[in-house]
Amino acid sequence: MPGRAAALDELDERIVAALVADARASYADIGTQVGLSASAVKRRVDRLRASGAITGFTVTVDPAALGWTTEAYVELFCLGRTSPSSIGAALSKYPEVTGACTITGEADALLHIRAADVQHFERVVEQIVAEPFVVRTRSVIVLSRLVSRTDIQPRGDAGR
Repeated sequence: MPGRAAALDELDERIVAALVADARASYADIGTQVGLSASAVKRRVDRLRASGAITGFTVTVDPAALGWTTEAYVELFCLGRTSPSSIGAALSKYPEVTGACTITGEADALLHIRAADVQHFERVVEQIVAEPFVVRTRSVIVLSRLVSRTDIQPRGDAGR
C-alpha cells in the first residue's frame, strides 16, 4: 500500500473537484474550468496519480440495478491473533462484501454487505461465520439511507 499522498494545492483541489463531478471530462474541459491548458491539467493529473492522491477512475453502479437491494453492516469478532490481512484476504472472495475495515471497540472489523434479499444476506453471513477465524458476528440491516456520498470533494481549509 502506498504512503500517504502529498497535500493538494488549490489548483489540484479544483482539478480533483472537476474529476469527481465528471471523471469523463476532457483535460481541455477541466482546463477551461480551472484556468489551465489541457496539457497542464494532464501533467497535474499524472502527478496526482503518481503520488497516490488520485487512486483511479471508476464507474458507480446503483446496487439496485444489480438486484442487490438489501444492505447491512456486520460487526466481525475474530480469534485473538487474526491479522487484518488474513481477514481481508478471506473476505475478498465474497462479492457481497462491498467494504470492510478494522475498527475500534469490541469488534475486530466492520463489513458492508449488499445482497438481493434477506435470505441471500443470511447465506453470506453463514459462509463468513464458517471462516476458521470468526468467533461471531452482529448485524444490522439498513432500512433507509439518510446520507450517501460518492462525490467527496476537497473543501479548502477543512480539516487543516
